[in-house]
Amino acid sequence: MPEPVSFTLNGTSITVETSPETPLLWVLRESLGLTGTKYGCGVGSCGACTVHLDGAPIRSCLYPVASVAGKAVVTIEGLAPSDDLHPVQQAWIAESVAQCGYCQSGQIMAAAALLAATPDPSDEQIAEAMSGNLCRCGTYPAVRRAIKLAAGGTGA
Repeated sequence: MPEPVSFTLNGTSITVETSPETPLLWVLRESLGLTGTKYGCGVGSCGACTVHLDGAPIRSCLYPVASVAGKAVVTIEGLAPSDDLHPVQQAWIAESVAQCGYCQSGQIMAAAALLAATPDPSDEQIAEAMSGNLCRCGTYPAVRRAIKLAAGGTGA
């Protein structure tokens, strides 16, 4: 039975009418048309569906929409607060990270959360934070360079 669920999405308060058990991922993609968040595995193992919940990266395929009631969700579409790109998105372009692109929104969301919590991460911290995000194209070295660049380094 559909019920209203209210939360903040990309800075805007919204209410959706859906089953409270519907995964957040499907509400974002199917009900709200925000298709930047991808379905990958459906079990939280690949990271393609990563969004921020109250600033922390989560796997939206695992969260029933009722669990985000009253909280703030940010998707790849809302990562940059204006028409400008987020520094991580800028670094992704500068380092030519994307290959097929499927995992990239989840990778970017995980990287942005890392840099918000740890502005100058070590290689080990980057590896730890990004370990749950899989990339079939193997762009991991470019991801690390982009995170370093977004942190204010050279990307090397």
